[in-house]
Amino acid sequence: MTKVDLRQVAAVAPNLHYRYSGGTASIVAVVPEQAKSIAIASVGPYLPPNVPRIGVLQLFTRGWSKPPGGLSHRIWHARRNDEMFIGLFLRHVLRQKWKLVFTSAAQRKRTGLTRWLMRRMDAIVTPSEFSAAFVDVETPVYIVHHGVNPQKFQPAEDRAAEWAESGLPGKYGIGVFGRVRHQKGSDLFIEAMIRLLPKYPDWTAVITGLMAWEEAGFIAALKRRIAETDMENRIALLGERPQAEMPLWYRRVTLYVAPMRNEGFGLTPLEAMASGAAVVATRTGAAPYLVAEGETGLIVPPDDLEALIAGIEPLLADPARAEAMGRAGRAKALAQHTLTREAETMNDVYRRLWAAPA
Repeated sequence: MTKVDLRQVAAVAPNLHYRYSGGTASIVAVVPEQAKSIAIASVGPYLPPNVPRIGVLQLFTRGWSKPPGGLSHRIWHARRNDEMFIGLFLRHVLRQKWKLVFTSAAQRKRTGLTRWLMRRMDAIVTPSEFSAAFVDVETPVYIVHHGVNPQKFQPAEDRAAEWAESGLPGKYGIGVFGRVRHQKGSDLFIEAMIRLLPKYPDWTAVITGLMAWEEAGFIAALKRRIAETDMENRIALLGERPQAEMPLWYRRVTLYVAPMRNEGFGLTPLEAMASGAAVVATRTGAAPYLVAEGETGLIVPPDDLEALIAGIEPLLADPARAEAMGRAGRAKALAQHTLTREAETMNDVYRRLWAAPA
């Protein structure tokens, strides 16, 4: 772990969460890239060695120190309510000099408590235009689209060989990766596969992602549905895989499906595009911004099984078209959606706050 001294840090992106989440994934991805041009660190669990980190105690022993580079304030970039609370405590109770930023990815009306906290931030960052529409406070809002590491997520030299190494049947893979739950549309994908895979024997579906205890009933119902339709050998429900293994699964699948009912941004379609897979995604989160309709994939309405089936089937019937869309998706990811671009845009938000009056 790369430990640094808070006295040399100009911005902190806390990760004060007991479970690995989308917010954690964002911090792990973007903070090392931000650190190439500003002095930034994180604090909390689940941080790999390449993420600069400070210890929690430094906030209470060195938080009053003067920020580096002649800055008047440090940035505290929260992604959760409890982190906003801590930022307010540091600034208003301990009287430390912080400017507070919150990333709001939700596409729903916020609770009164969250809006109260957001009104006390210096800036709100949202990952998509859709999320920005749900920010109903007067705090300045900046849109910073997520990016992807094109070196980590890249196409296979031989996708057929990569798929064969998985040990799963068929010639082509169709995947859904991410937490298994109702919001993510896991059930919609499985129903679509039950309808489609018998017609396309060269394809096999694979689902990976956290299966949390609170989703036990939902997951049990999915397993029963797969079993009662005799699809165990065509729909592989693998559960959570190590994060280091996920780029391999993206390289293996020819088609990626993002069937979310609701999503703040949705990074998996972008990771799939960077990996050279075609994408069928619902019109939620940033998918309409990421997926070029008819070129890199297809967009369908959310929570609509028939529309999802209609979007997937043409690509199962024509794998060559899916492969061409995957190549176009890789090119779009490189041109418009890199992690470097995200980090530069985020750092520009910080610089605006540093330049503004205290």
